[in-house]
Amino acid sequence: MKTTIRLSIILFLGAILASCSGKDEKAAQAAAAAGEPQPYPVFEVSTQNTTLDSDYPATIQGIQNIDIRPKVDGFIERIYVDEGAFVRKGQMLFTINAPQYEQQVRTASAAISSAEADVSAAQLQVNKTKPLVDKDIISKYELESAQLILQSKRAALAQAKAALVNAKVNLGYTRITSPVDGVVGSLPFKTGSLVSGTSTQPLTTISNTSKVYAYFSLNEKQLLDFSNIYKGKNLTEQMKNIPAVSLILADGTVYAQNGKIESINGQINTSTGSASLRATFPNANSILKNGASAMVRIPQHVNDIILIPQKSTTDLQGKKFVYLLGDSAKVTNTPVEVMEITKGKFYVVTKGLKAGDKVVLEGFQSLKDGTKIKPQELNADSVYAEIKK
Repeated sequence: MKTTIRLSIILFLGAILASCSGKDEKAAQAAAAAGEPQPYPVFEVSTQNTTLDSDYPATIQGIQNIDIRPKVDGFIERIYVDEGAFVRKGQMLFTINAPQYEQQVRTASAAISSAEADVSAAQLQVNKTKPLVDKDIISKYELESAQLILQSKRAALAQAKAALVNAKVNLGYTRITSPVDGVVGSLPFKTGSLVSGTSTQPLTTISNTSKVYAYFSLNEKQLLDFSNIYKGKNLTEQMKNIPAVSLILADGTVYAQNGKIESINGQINTSTGSASLRATFPNANSILKNGASAMVRIPQHVNDIILIPQKSTTDLQGKKFVYLLGDSAKVTNTPVEVMEITKGKFYVVTKGLKAGDKVVLEGFQSLKDGTKIKPQELNADSVYAEIKK
């Protein structure tokens, strides 16, 4: 019984509210139909001093990314490091089992011993022939012949020594060390794998990430804007005038240390219509990883610019419009031009508005050009409060 009474009361109250709401809506419609001005929030446009942040997708690369490849054929005998390990320059990475190179060293060593014996014998022959020629016992031709043989044996000895050096170099290639300080990449080959100097896949990659490069691109228009903002007689001077840039990591956090743009490609890529830029960031704690993605944020300090909330604009055929309050409280649908760079939820207006203009803030979906409104003027400071945080 109590449930029935409560339900009746709820239905009764709902009917009353619906009736009131319907009356208000009808009253508003009647007022609109009668041509009475409707209230709309309006604010006065003013110039602002602020910093604009431009974010560009970037790829992180170590300052050195060196593929470690075998220079000789053989089986991987031992792997001394693991993936992700930090290694120093000269630290052992792999050894390759290639007994043929040890044999080449022994063969070359034996060839040197044989060549040295031949040189000694040829030298004895010269020493023996020379006094006989001096006493005219044998012809000078015999001495010249002995000297030529000695010269030939010396050349053979030099060749044998060169072969030993080459054999030792090849044997040294079976011991692979790190060429730089860095971090070990993936290890696609395991112990016992057959590798070759012609293999397309490296044994691993050593990435020196003590500093990292963040590569990003600007399209042709952005590059021209960039050149106009940062003055200089040449590219080097312009880069000196670019402020320090920050890095937005994949989780949305800002990297603790700022970086510097150090390189701008002087050519536009015809396939992408953009030019590549490189910013350098310190990475002493190895937080930034080779191959990671991020966003490079470039700050631009500007004075006396016009900002309007994005919610105060409408889009029509790729252009942006605002409702500008004119004489007799009538609004005009006015086109404006804005920069690609935004300031939070604000657009930077480059054309179409000036300080002192009054613009409808929001709620104008049903508003038409030339309509007279009842402006409810807002404090401009409250509208622009967000950009001053």
